Amino acid sequence: MGGYAISQLRPDLIGSGWLGLVIGFGFGWLLIAIDEMLKGFSLRAFSAATFGLFLGTAIAWMVDHSGLFEFSDPQLAERQLVRICVFVGFSYIGMVLAMRGNKEDFSLIIPYVRFASQSRPENILMLDTSVIIDGRIADLMEAGFLEGRIVVPRFVLHELQKLADSNDPVIRARGRRGLEMLTRLQQNKGVEVKIHDSDFPEESEVDAKLVRLSRALGARLFTNDYNLGKVAELQSVRHFNLNQLAAALKPVILPGELLTLRVVREGKDKGQGVGYLNDGTMVVINQAQTLVGQQVGVKVLSLLQTGAGVIIFADLQPAAPALK
Repeated sequence: MGGYAISQLRPDLIGSGWLGLVIGFGFGWLLIAIDEMLKGFSLRAFSAATFGLFLGTAIAWMVDHSGLFEFSDPQLAERQLVRICVFVGFSYIGMVLAMRGNKEDFSLIIPYVRFASQSRPENILMLDTSVIIDGRIADLMEAGFLEGRIVVPRFVLHELQKLADSNDPVIRARGRRGLEMLTRLQQNKGVEVKIHDSDFPEESEVDAKLVRLSRALGARLFTNDYNLGKVAELQSVRHFNLNQLAAALKPVILPGELLTLRVVREGKDKGQGVGYLNDGTMVVINQAQTLVGQQVGVKVLSLLQTGAGVIIFADLQPAAPALK
């Protein structure tokens, strides 16, 4: 409609109303096409491209004023063409070098990376999807056991959103829990949470992007994924596994100790009952098959280490009567 209005107000520019409509629609489609091309082009990428363009232009200017073209006629078209090629070529190379690799190297132009005191380096905590959904990171931050700036990459946020929109109710519940945990972290006034826009389009896997971004920012990668932790270790990226922390903090149970727990089901062998400690450790109790559902006192006999964890074998305490 803008093209039609211009054709009516300035017929000397656009003589026909139909032509004005065509020009208006064409301009609109051009804007839509530009918007589609710019999708995924972040502000940091634009800053890096601008810096590269400036650097390439500066190098081209120095080459142009180095006296390389003094012996040619300034009016020759070939000289002007060569100068244009020099400026275009160096500008393009500067933009490509600036945008290729880790954009975090350009600490002067990327808003996120700021100058920090050399005596107190910034502590950056990079969270992956599994840690966010797990939620224990929020408890550790609130209790003051962890300090630092939490960084959540936008591609991790998109992954959580996909999980929350899943048709599978279990996956959908995990995604929503992850989003709730992020909200909880942001509401904690003592915790600074930043959404990082950097991406690595050449990497298809989220884990690979996490490792590269953690290495670029010098961040500690928090994950519950054992394999991701090993990949990070191979690439010299500091990582922290909350499952390993939980295992290290489990209370040490020794033979001869007395425990109190509830028998929840029968065991595999005759006469055995099974109970669980608060941390989920399974306790196999002899002579407790008939005490399912009751709270009993037991004495630890031995411990068996398996791939899934520790299994405790115990005897029912004759002196401690079962309590309902």
